[in-house]
This record gives sequence, structure tokens and C-alpha cells, in this order.
Amino acid sequence: MTAQLNLLDRLVASLPPRLYLCRVDPKQRMSRFYVLALEPTLFGGYCLVREYGRIGSGGRVMRQFFSTADEATREYRRLRRVKARRGYA
Repeated sequence: MTAQLNLLDRLVASLPPRLYLCRVDPKQRMSRFYVLALEPTLFGGYCLVREYGRIGSGGRVMRQFFSTADEATREYRRLRRVKARRGYA
């Protein structure tokens, strides 16, 4: 049991950290947030969790499932670049 927990800890430590982004523009009355996180699934895959919405609201959650960590990390990095281009920091 301890070996399984150690393996899970190493697996989670190798994933990118949870990323919190926000975009605020008072002139356009815009205040939005975007959260990206990679999590292991129970069946050996990976889940990219995206949460987004207006700051102060509950937001929406989307989950995308991948079979390998490389695929999930690639999509995580792509979304991070897209959001940075759109003004999220």
C-alpha cells in the first residue's frame, strides 16, 4: 500500500502545476478566470480539467481525457499559450 502511495505521489509531482489565470478589463466590463489542471485518473489515464467563467461566479468545468501524460501535457501547454495570447495572466 505504501509503495502505491509513493508511486502516486511521484506521478502527481511530475505533472505541471495547477495554473490560475485571470483577465480583467474595466473598460469592457470584463473580469474572467481560467484554471488548468492535470490529474491522473483511476484507470491509468490523465484528465485535463478546465474551469472558467466570470470572477465571483462558480464557473464551468470541462474535462478532457487522455491515455498518456505526454498528450495531456501537450494540450495543457497549448491552452496556456492560447490564453496568454488572449490576455490572460
